[in-house]
Amino acid sequence: MQLAIDAGNTNVVFALLDEGKIRARWRIATDARRTADEYAVWLSQLLALEGYDRKAVTGVIIATVVPRALHNLQTLSRKYFNFEPLIAGQGKAEWGIALDVEEPQSVGADRAVNVIAGHALHGGDLILIDFGTATTFDVADYNGAYKGGIIAPGINLSLDALVTAAAKLPRIAIEAPASASVIGRDTVSQMHIGIYWGYIAMIEGLVARMKVEIGRPVKVIATGGLATLFEQNTSVFDAIEPDLTIQGLAMLWDRAHMTQ
Repeated sequence: MQLAIDAGNTNVVFALLDEGKIRARWRIATDARRTADEYAVWLSQLLALEGYDRKAVTGVIIATVVPRALHNLQTLSRKYFNFEPLIAGQGKAEWGIALDVEEPQSVGADRAVNVIAGHALHGGDLILIDFGTATTFDVADYNGAYKGGIIAPGINLSLDALVTAAAKLPRIAIEAPASASVIGRDTVSQMHIGIYWGYIAMIEGLVARMKVEIGRPVKVIATGGLATLFEQNTSVFDAIEPDLTIQGLAMLWDRAHMTQ
């Protein structure tokens, strides 16, 4: 089995892969100061709870958009699993796809990995929407090349900014409003409408504009924890792939070892 690690701005996801299948997954809040030893204690306990032995791990692959977290994750792999980890986008784990943008070196590892997995799973022209700290919209063409996209504030960031800047507004849960009405009768309902339906309007509007610009049939694939929250009230998604980034890391791992 392999250990895949996806270090995002909010959470680090660890997943056990067995022949490309996800056998277990865990997440921990991202903290660039967290040491390899701290990761090891936490992860060893979770492996044991799931009935796995640390010695069953035969390799490690890491994707990160948090550069300061990489060193400790590499140390975790070397010290506690006795493997030099593969780093997504480097060496044997190079992308293997064209990054057809003006600054390819600035493309986030998670976005490139999502394109790899999206193209392998769905083919054709794609719009990949990842609901994370930021909400990203990525375009992949029918050859699997990354063509660019959009970075928008994540819904949690939007809510945090609203509550922080407006002293009298309460913190609310991110959920679908109880009513389909978009005219709120009190402060909390108005906030729910603005956050939830406003976000759906943004998604639908941006996707519509992107489809016009692409000019060919396009599938829209969503990933990230909040994708299912929006699915119930929009038809914009053709598919939801909750583990798209981990699936992409599994594909990168397989590709790197097929060439050996």
